[in-house]
Amino acid sequence: MSDQSGAQAREFVAKAFNPETTVQYQDHAVVSKQILNKKAGTLTLFAFDKGEGLSEHTAPFDASILILDGRAEITIGGKVHPVEKNEFVIMPANVAHSLKAVERFKMLLIMIRSLE
Repeated sequence: MSDQSGAQAREFVAKAFNPETTVQYQDHAVVSKQILNKKAGTLTLFAFDKGEGLSEHTAPFDASILILDGRAEITIGGKVHPVEKNEFVIMPANVAHSLKAVERFKMLLIMIRSLE
């Protein structure tokens, strides 16, 4: 996975930007760009080439994704969910999940940490 975050995400603060065009596709790769990193959580943009994905894992808090472009399959707790542009999914804490690009797709990952 390639991370294009470079400098802290200051380039995005107090400015309008298009998240769909902020991260670019690369052949045979997953590209990420962190746009916010705070104690309370993170916002990260991803671009996945067709066939690429993230292997099964868990997180100690809910994770949400907004599909910005393309189509993917998200597996949550063993159940496959097809998703496409403009759809939103909440993946519950401590439940195994993975995803795979059915075609090139982009997403915004929203991680909000909880004190619960």
